[in-house]
Amino acid sequence: MAMEKMWAGRFQKALDKKADDFNSSLRVDKRMYAQDIKGSIAHATMLEKQGILPSSDVDTIVDGLVGILQDIESGALPIADGAEDIHMFIEAELTNRIGDAGKRLHTARSRNDQVALDIRLYLRDEVETVVALIKDLIAAVVDKAEETADVIAPAYTHLQRAQPISFGHQLMAYAMMLLRDIQRLEDASKRMNVSPLGSCALAGTTYPTDRAFVAQALEMNGVMKNSIDGVSDRDFCVELLSAFALLMTHLSRFSEEVILWSSWEFKFVELDDSFTTGSSIMPQKKNPDMAELVRGKTGRVYGDLMAMLTVLKGLPLAYNKDMQEDKEAVFDALDTVKVCLEVFTPMIATMKVLAENTYKAAQKGFINATDLADYLTKKGMPFRSAYKIVGQIVAECIAKDCVLDTLPLADYQKYTELFTEDLYTEISLETCVSKRNSEGGASAASVRLQVAYVREVL
Repeated sequence: MAMEKMWAGRFQKALDKKADDFNSSLRVDKRMYAQDIKGSIAHATMLEKQGILPSSDVDTIVDGLVGILQDIESGALPIADGAEDIHMFIEAELTNRIGDAGKRLHTARSRNDQVALDIRLYLRDEVETVVALIKDLIAAVVDKAEETADVIAPAYTHLQRAQPISFGHQLMAYAMMLLRDIQRLEDASKRMNVSPLGSCALAGTTYPTDRAFVAQALEMNGVMKNSIDGVSDRDFCVELLSAFALLMTHLSRFSEEVILWSSWEFKFVELDDSFTTGSSIMPQKKNPDMAELVRGKTGRVYGDLMAMLTVLKGLPLAYNKDMQEDKEAVFDALDTVKVCLEVFTPMIATMKVLAENTYKAAQKGFINATDLADYLTKKGMPFRSAYKIVGQIVAECIAKDCVLDTLPLADYQKYTELFTEDLYTEISLETCVSKRNSEGGASAASVRLQVAYVREVL
């Protein structure tokens, strides 16, 4: 049975059952019960401080709210269907427990600013959780990068073998992306952590409230400076969804590489059995389903961002019921990001890199051609001239079915006398990688410096 609506005084008829169900957001917003109670306690405390409510009422209200919180968390008070939203559920339960004092809690407050506060508080808390999960993933990536700093592998452009690198160097690229994801989330959280409470429906209030007191009690950075903006702003949801979408972009790109690396065509890595699945008909299969699901769920988070932008794009000020859709989109993205991070981290931590296979792949594809051109350049030849000669040498190697490392010196010297016996040392994979010591480069020494930097930042 539906509860009596707090706004029912104006109406002669009850809300239609289908309309009531359609209007209710309880199934989505009930997760914010703790933040709703926390905000209400801060609001009640401010009302007492300002002399708007007597201490006896506020003491009763706070005790009642604390009791409701304890009962919800213990399971003694289930959040049952029937309420319009979590805010109305808690207020109705409070009034049922303490009587008229519960009806006074909403003084100098609207559900508009209450909702806006609760979602900010909830997302602020959840951002901390997501950041901690990203840090766990970065730690796993960095450990794996340090472990494979001396593993030689091919790097790619256009999915064609390009230059030799340390395998750890490729992993550290993702560590850097994930660091930026943390920065974006923390930056978004700062703008989110501003109190709209006291904006009321949209115009503020005639009561002598102290909005700064409430913000301070809730550990927020200040108050919204315009009451209309206070209840209608959902920029922080869009900003957070955008940060989530970019985080998922990085996880999806990483997933794609893991999927390629674990295929028989590459066989650069072996995923642990606990993070792969088999086939119902092909007994030989070992499928990278976790990485594929992360890649697939990325589209879901993109959809949540687009849904939020679409909801907001044509709304006049101030509050509109369309904005109830904010929570469904942002909570879905939040849940998706968290579950992806929770499975991705141990998948990477248990992944085995097959160094022999990465080295064999690096031996093919003429990926030391740039180093051969650099060899001539260091002997005085202009780079573009060296580039052309090396291109011709590669073509000759392809025709003779050999590689740069095995082409005889006499064949090299047909192009220029600058080639001498030392060229073979200069174009060895070990030399090609170890000499890339420029800041941020691919050498093992550089990878270890990157690892140290990321650990220091964390």
